[in-house]
Amino acid sequence: MSENTSIDKLQQQRQDKLEKYRELGVDPYGGKFEGVESTASIVGRFVDDQEGQVACAAGRIVLLRDIGKLIFITLRDSSGTIQIGLSKKLLADFWDVVKLLELGDIVGASGDLARTRTGEITIWVDKLTMLCKSLLQPPEKFHGLTDVDMRYRQRYVDLWANPEVMGTFQKRSAMIATIRRLLTDKGFCEVETPMMQSIAGGAAAKPFITHHNSLNMDMFLRISPELFLKRLLVGGMEKVFEVNRNFRNEGLSTRHNPEFTMMELYQAYADYNVMMDITEEIFCTLIEEHCESNVIEFGDLKVNYAGPWRRAKYGDLLKEYAGCDIDDIAAVRAKAKELGINDEGMDDAIVINEVFEETVEDNLIDPTFVIDYPAALCPLTRRSKSDPRYAERFELFVARMELANAYTELNDPAVQEANFREQLRGQDETMATMDDDFVNALKYGMPPAGGLGIGIDRLVMLLTGETSIRDVVLFPLLKSLS
Repeated sequence: MSENTSIDKLQQQRQDKLEKYRELGVDPYGGKFEGVESTASIVGRFVDDQEGQVACAAGRIVLLRDIGKLIFITLRDSSGTIQIGLSKKLLADFWDVVKLLELGDIVGASGDLARTRTGEITIWVDKLTMLCKSLLQPPEKFHGLTDVDMRYRQRYVDLWANPEVMGTFQKRSAMIATIRRLLTDKGFCEVETPMMQSIAGGAAAKPFITHHNSLNMDMFLRISPELFLKRLLVGGMEKVFEVNRNFRNEGLSTRHNPEFTMMELYQAYADYNVMMDITEEIFCTLIEEHCESNVIEFGDLKVNYAGPWRRAKYGDLLKEYAGCDIDDIAAVRAKAKELGINDEGMDDAIVINEVFEETVEDNLIDPTFVIDYPAALCPLTRRSKSDPRYAERFELFVARMELANAYTELNDPAVQEANFREQLRGQDETMATMDDDFVNALKYGMPPAGGLGIGIDRLVMLLTGETSIRDVVLFPLLKSLS
């Protein structure tokens, strides 16, 4: 018998049981079910040797042991699992229905709560309610769906078949809630800015293009909320943040998803030093509330998040790991050639950054703020007053990944307009549009400010020890199977 024939037979058996439920007068798709308590709460409140304890739970059947007149079932909900015991003695009038139960079915159960002789906390069911008949065979092993690609494509199975996956996404949700609480406690106002924008701006990346039929105009899924959040600074909102999606029409990898979540904030009268303090506080608060230790494993690395975090100048790191001075462009270009980088026709600043990425970033394991980037790389950033060749910008690196990017924001409209024009040189038509309205906003006056962006997906990766971004995104983008 072929595998497909076997699967078809199992599915037909489930379809037959669906019809059998209906013949017995049982709705196989249930309805409202009241009084449900999470399995974690039931287990947590149980007291040994105390009579009169009762419980009501609902969830999916993930393990079933039928020993004739007694059936033991492991029921799973979003908080964990609990055992329920089904006895023919207690459910004699309903036993024909009970015997139809299968792995994957969703049921509600209530009854007395006790511990079995084997030590298992168990609901001895005196009332069972069918809530949803599963028509597809679940993963064969109780320990879950193991095919990685199938896990991503069928996250709706992965979540209940692999409880550690559920735990990762619950932790992600809790971490984002912690960030929101921390920032609102600091006086930040959470806002929402447009996902569809008429001009692709705020970052150098390739956008996704869509079309608005009523307005008959092309629009872009945003690559960054930056320019809209800064408009709010102009409007007098002095502390703003947004946790939302950005879209960049670029490659897929274990560290990149074209649709990703970013937390971006701006604070009037601050600078990039304040942004470093906020960044470190966010991470340390998350670790304190959601992690077991300051040292967290990430693949083959052990990252120590204990503060204070290192703050190192871009040029100093280049000299330390590339062996050349940032001001000696001939030496930098010679290093580029040594590394196999084709620097022909490449601006000096770009060559410097290519060498930096090749030689420095793999050495940044513990949290490191890389500060004072070459100004030519940072068109939206205020220049250093002590040396205008450099910008008041930092990137946070952890475990060889860039996690956060921050600036002391530029608020001089003339300089901003000139930088925009320089940035647009050589770009394709989709990106070669000046945001005149943003320059106009700056002419009304934007207070000095610090701005910060933190990649939420990568943050969750690091703090949960997941080495692929697809393991912290519920529905990652995947190639079509066809």
